[in-house]
Amino acid sequence: MITDFTPWASLIGGVLIGGSAVLLMAFQGRVFGATGILAGFLQPNGSGDWAWRAAILAGMISGPALYMLFTGAMPAIDVPVSRLALIIGGAIVGLGVTFGSGCTSGHGVCGMARLSPRSIAATITFMITTGITVYIVRHILGGI
Repeated sequence: MITDFTPWASLIGGVLIGGSAVLLMAFQGRVFGATGILAGFLQPNGSGDWAWRAAILAGMISGPALYMLFTGAMPAIDVPVSRLALIIGGAIVGLGVTFGSGCTSGHGVCGMARLSPRSIAATITFMITTGITVYIVRHILGGI
């Protein structure tokens, strides 16, 4: 299993995510946690709260359409695992987000920037768990 190194795409994506987090904090006073944004969209506290969440989700969904408009093709997505592995992985991530009180964007981007001890601990946990998982899947299981 080969992982492509994409420094420019990664840099641009990181700048867009970081910039979005800064703008959301500046204009709404809210942390850019993707799962929290989605949860608040599905169970809104009020119309003003729902509107900015809807705008962010619309931006996330329209990104691939804009990519296709400028390049003529949808972004290439290669998922080298089975459908069962995706379902199991999604369930594990959902549990982690629930028990960890946030996701990688909330803790890793926003919480780390605010020097939140809870977010620093969560991000360290994410990174260690990711490294162990990749090692097990690639080297012990042989890439499911």
